[in-house]
Amino acid sequence: MSARHHWDEDDRDFSAVQTIRRKRTKPQGRRRLADLTNDDESGDDRDDLIRRLTDLGLLTEVVAELKSGKEATAYVARTPKGTALLKIYRDLAARSFKNDAVYREGQVILDERAKRAMDSRSRRGLEFLQQDWVMAEYARLWHLWSAGLSVPEPLVGPTPFEYSATPPAVLMRLIGTEDHPAPRLSEARLTPDEARTAWAQAVQGMADLLRLGYAHGDYSTYNLLWWENTVIMIDFPQLTTRQNPNFRDLLRRDAESLAVSFRRHGIHESGETTLREVQRRALGPGPEPRMVLP
Repeated sequence: MSARHHWDEDDRDFSAVQTIRRKRTKPQGRRRLADLTNDDESGDDRDDLIRRLTDLGLLTEVVAELKSGKEATAYVARTPKGTALLKIYRDLAARSFKNDAVYREGQVILDERAKRAMDSRSRRGLEFLQQDWVMAEYARLWHLWSAGLSVPEPLVGPTPFEYSATPPAVLMRLIGTEDHPAPRLSEARLTPDEARTAWAQAVQGMADLLRLGYAHGDYSTYNLLWWENTVIMIDFPQLTTRQNPNFRDLLRRDAESLAVSFRRHGIHESGETTLREVQRRALGPGPEPRMVLP
């Protein structure tokens, strides 16, 4: 079952999305680990988001900070479903990366008031964009995971009703272990044979996305994990479809970024050669779909 049946990133009705809380006036940036792990018995309040996720039965505890990026911070967490990666987005106004228009072109937003607010980037518009960013990542994760692609398993869903309660957070299965999370491919040390294996899998992953009508938008070894000789694709909020007039340019840029980022592993391919190979592979059969139980 594809999540696009429930939340189509190119045909959105924001009037159906739950009301967004507007208590804060100052944009929320990176959350400190100490703020996420305070114990109720100590008399300290936990972060509101962590309290909400815990009360919903989605989270047990936050264990460690894993990575802080320009858009979000990733934490190792424990949940009733096992060890997870908890990805918490900063408020849009507090991010160093804010120009997402190139990825959003071609989207159809049914709620005209929401569209005007998003285009003007008013306070309300930024809240809609924040909700949209998280909901889209869940929808895409479910679509890709159920289609059999090498991506982390989303832990909330598969319906928008279920995952609409978690923004600005996304919960997914941790790749690796609690003590040894999988490294990004940009940081992994590979033998020549491993590098060739990783390259073939990375090209195949990009082809699998293209077969489904997607361009990643930021495809390189920085957004690929390496675990047990397997490449796992991550980071999908900027995933774009053929409806986007920038689709071809983004696809070409992904191929170039992938080729350049693999040079440190001894793989020397051009962006054009990489793109042609991706397009060739996209014409072939896809991976075996996974079954998503209700």
